[in-house]
Amino acid sequence: MITSADEALLRRAIAIAAHAVALGDAPYGSLLAGPDGTVLAEAHNTVRRDNDITAHPELKLARWAARELDPGTAAGTTLYTSCEPCGMCDGGIARSGLGRVVYALSTEQLVALNPPSGAWPTVPHDGPAVHDEARAPVAAYYRPAR
Repeated sequence: MITSADEALLRRAIAIAAHAVALGDAPYGSLLAGPDGTVLAEAHNTVRRDNDITAHPELKLARWAARELDPGTAAGTTLYTSCEPCGMCDGGIARSGLGRVVYALSTEQLVALNPPSGAWPTVPHDGPAVHDEARAPVAAYYRPAR
């Protein structure tokens, strides 16, 4: 359930997105807040500026949290973002242990405003293959010899 406090922080994420545009960057902004609503970190999209396809604000904040916060603190945070996180960002958010995500625009709403944003091609995947060779380093890592 989205509260009035959530809406206020979402408005801050939208302001970050607007500032990104003023800087010449893509219109996406995010912030990470603690359980009491204190803003811990902010970021905006710098994909073009940094020539880095991973420079989405949600992923930047997930990486920051994984580096700077202990797991218990990360679990109590909320990521506020101007648009629904993409699949890449969702993966980083899940692995970083953030507690919650609140977003303003859905992916469908974003695509309606900017149709090319939903036009990513599907890359074919083949596998699994060479199971015995692939499992050896993984098994050695998770079950080291004693």
